[in-house]
Amino acid sequence: MIFVTGGAGFIGSNFVLDWLTQSDEKVVNLDKLTYAGNLKNLLSVAKDPRHIFIQGDIADTQLIDQILTQYQPRAIINLAAESHVDRSIHGPEDFIQTNILGTFRLLESVRAYWNNLSIATKQNFRFLHVSTDEVYGSLASNEPAFTESHRYQPNSPYSASKASSDHLVRAFYHTYGLPVLTTNCSNNYGPFQFPEKLIPLVIVNALAQKPLPIYGDGLQIRDWLFVLDHCSAIRRILEAGTPGETYNIGGWNEKPNIEIVKTICTILEEIYPKVVFHNLITYVKDRPGHDRRYAINAIKIEKELSWKPAETFETGIRKTIHWYLNNQEWIADIQTGTYREWIKKNYNESR
Repeated sequence: MIFVTGGAGFIGSNFVLDWLTQSDEKVVNLDKLTYAGNLKNLLSVAKDPRHIFIQGDIADTQLIDQILTQYQPRAIINLAAESHVDRSIHGPEDFIQTNILGTFRLLESVRAYWNNLSIATKQNFRFLHVSTDEVYGSLASNEPAFTESHRYQPNSPYSASKASSDHLVRAFYHTYGLPVLTTNCSNNYGPFQFPEKLIPLVIVNALAQKPLPIYGDGLQIRDWLFVLDHCSAIRRILEAGTPGETYNIGGWNEKPNIEIVKTICTILEEIYPKVVFHNLITYVKDRPGHDRRYAINAIKIEKELSWKPAETFETGIRKTIHWYLNNQEWIADIQTGTYREWIKKNYNESR
């Protein structure tokens, strides 16, 4: 059995669904069900006996201890995190509480559990911590992509909180011997992503004939990773990764934000030829401390673990757009008044 935290969120729910497609091994899924956690993502496995859902917080030590004692997982995949940069700018404390304190308390509980395992079980146990390329900071256009040894230089409360959690995970390996694995991934996209992130926001707004907000000049560059490729990388690292090591997971798809938006508009115009979605593009005031470029060097995972992404951006973005087109009810259900108010507050200032 494995134990997944944050398994009702975007990456987490995709991982749980993908895991149960690939394996009969049971999953205990813990999620706090904040605004970005959605049990409707997991409707297809709601009655699957292999999936055990528990609502709760990774900072709840008593609950974590109870789960570990009752279910005796062989591995933990920590996906629980506050993850939106804009929200971290306007309200950083939640990020400190979950990403730093929550990760620390989870590690403490896991360490106590692991110490009581048999020698053979201890050797096979893994704690896999999912992090982000944003901990590395920003790159100039001519700088080489991030490697696993790149210096940490976080520039937002979100990335600073994730950097802190990475350091805690590393410390628990070197100090206590806890067999940890850390992954740093690039920008994910795909099904079930909450529409505050660029790609789903653009798709959802375009379908509603609303402005498509572009921060600053739109030339910020990111590497884009289809979420199911990310899931397959996590599975591979859990299977064959070396304890104590970090693995960068990237899609080999560096693209500026404005190109992403224009690509989505072009595909939607193929589907709806009477609508000029490009006319909805709207430039808005840039956010504070906006990193200019992220780029992942994913050679290590390819060479050591024989993993590379299956999707190109061109194939992945079409799958993503069609998923949103086919799941209009899911979109409507998550667009609560609170969400709409937040969008209005943060995206209504045009340049």
